[in-house]
Amino acid sequence: MLEEVATVTAYDSGWVTVEMELKSACNHCASSDNCGTSSVAKAFSIKKQQFSILSEQACEVGDLLKLALPESVIVKAAMLIYITPLIGLFTGALIGQTLGGSVNINPDYSAIVFAAIGSYLAWKVAKKKAVALEKASTPVITAYLGQGISLKRA
Repeated sequence: MLEEVATVTAYDSGWVTVEMELKSACNHCASSDNCGTSSVAKAFSIKKQQFSILSEQACEVGDLLKLALPESVIVKAAMLIYITPLIGLFTGALIGQTLGGSVNINPDYSAIVFAAIGSYLAWKVAKKKAVALEKASTPVITAYLGQGISLKRA
């Protein structure tokens, strides 16, 4: 399970709205102080995501919750995003190569065109399936952590 801490922004009859800060994978290695990519990631990485999930107990605004999502969801999403368009690309290229040779068109050109069409169609299919996967995979609350502690003086 992949876990992340979220802050409660609203609570309404069993449904809790939480906000999470999306973190960049960059900026965590030993070279992050001297890396140009890390500097760019620091400048643009502060993004927040809000969503609502079902809660078994009442929460107050400002409470911290530990949310978990199964790794299988991440693996499925990665397969959809990366592998599906590649399969479409190679399938389209193979079809274009075969058709180009049989109708007296340069097989290389038809392979390029059909590869582009195949990858685009596969991307569209993957996008639809990703939306369905997103709706089906809701994080679960694994721990109620209470109110966060602020070190700022009022």
